[in-house]
Amino acid sequence: MEFKTIIEPFRIKAVEPIRQTTRQERRQALREAGHNLFLLRAEDVLIDLLTDSGTGAMSSHQWAGMMKGDESYAGARSFFRFEEAVQKIAGLEHILPTHQGRAAERILARCLLKEGDIVPNNTHFDTTRANIEAAGATALDLPIAEGRQPRTEHPFKGNIDLAGLERVLREHPDQVPVVFITITNNSGGGQPVSMANIRAASELCQKFGVPLFLDACRFAENAWFIKMREEGYGESTPMEIAREMFSYAQGATMSAKKDGLSNIGGFLALNDDTLARRCKDELILTEGFPTYGGLAGYDLEALAVGLIEALDEDYLRYRVRSVSYLGERLIDMGVPIMRPPGGHAIYIDAAELLPHIPAHQYPAWALSLVLYLEGGIRSVEIGSVMFGIQPDGTEKPADMELVRLAFPRRVYTQSHVDYLVEVMAHVHSLRDRIRGVRITESPKVLRHFSARFEPVEDSLVL
Repeated sequence: MEFKTIIEPFRIKAVEPIRQTTRQERRQALREAGHNLFLLRAEDVLIDLLTDSGTGAMSSHQWAGMMKGDESYAGARSFFRFEEAVQKIAGLEHILPTHQGRAAERILARCLLKEGDIVPNNTHFDTTRANIEAAGATALDLPIAEGRQPRTEHPFKGNIDLAGLERVLREHPDQVPVVFITITNNSGGGQPVSMANIRAASELCQKFGVPLFLDACRFAENAWFIKMREEGYGESTPMEIAREMFSYAQGATMSAKKDGLSNIGGFLALNDDTLARRCKDELILTEGFPTYGGLAGYDLEALAVGLIEALDEDYLRYRVRSVSYLGERLIDMGVPIMRPPGGHAIYIDAAELLPHIPAHQYPAWALSLVLYLEGGIRSVEIGSVMFGIQPDGTEKPADMELVRLAFPRRVYTQSHVDYLVEVMAHVHSLRDRIRGVRITESPKVLRHFSARFEPVEDSLVL
């Protein structure tokens, strides 16, 4: 007998209280935060789905491992346990720990890129794009056509466009120092990339003499989707699938705050000895000695355990099924989302839900504010606020206007998910009354983190 109820494959040993707030209190909190959910106090949030990065709950094995942390400045045994775990999964030679993924991206960009370079990817996420553009290079997105169509069903909508990649490599032979594939494709709706697509991209890169790197933040979730959806992998373990994915790459960056199941940490991994030497020098300059990289020994211990735990089949089955359950409920009530549901998040299609709000009034941003106002839920916009500003300072609408509900790992239970369904049903009923926002203050780079907004009318909900 196969039972349908989703149960968490863990028991809860410690709890953290969350504070209930009134709608009036949330309205005031939004005003004080300049209508930017990043600027809210966390204690004013009921269910926090802003990000799945560093917000998960660590296991008893991770906490136990932290007690073994070696805080030696150089050559700490905790580093070697961390290195062994990464190499077991990725098989790459040089492992450079960093305090988080964007540090690995910055180091690689500083050591590899120059002005005028082009870096193709299935879809760059915000910090990856910012670090590439800070080096004077162009971050080029090459998703498959289905990846830009929220309602289209496709098992691997995160795939990179192979024809487009070959064209770029052929037409710009001296301008492409590296190709990236992000697994899973976060900006594209948390959608997975097939093994066949990774393999074919690797063959193209080898043909043109360009290294392929993985942005591996959610490598375990991607491995699970391959196991579930790709022919020939149903009997493979997530570890075996992960090792094959990495075997096609010459390097990787990772924010281990995602599928490392830890609250801090990341790494840069690569095989090129010369590039690794330059990156280590940059690491020492900005992060720390190469055997700690800005992390405490206990952080390295937690990561060494978490990277392996993330590949546990019971955990992955629960993780992906919980997200798909929410997606199914939203589809049933008519809420437009990126289909099929992703591994770490649900992405609501705000452009379709709120067609009366033009792109320059940021419909996805407005929807995220209303989710907080009505239900205390903090989400994040993946749309024209995050990606509308161009390198030359001009602005154009993003390809999609999405609101991401990103689930922290091992934090919320099924009742929290059912509450989300109720809140979304209420917000869906208000959709014709929701109004847009305008920017009142904005930095030049990564503006979504600190820009301030105001409603274009008297209220977000009329």
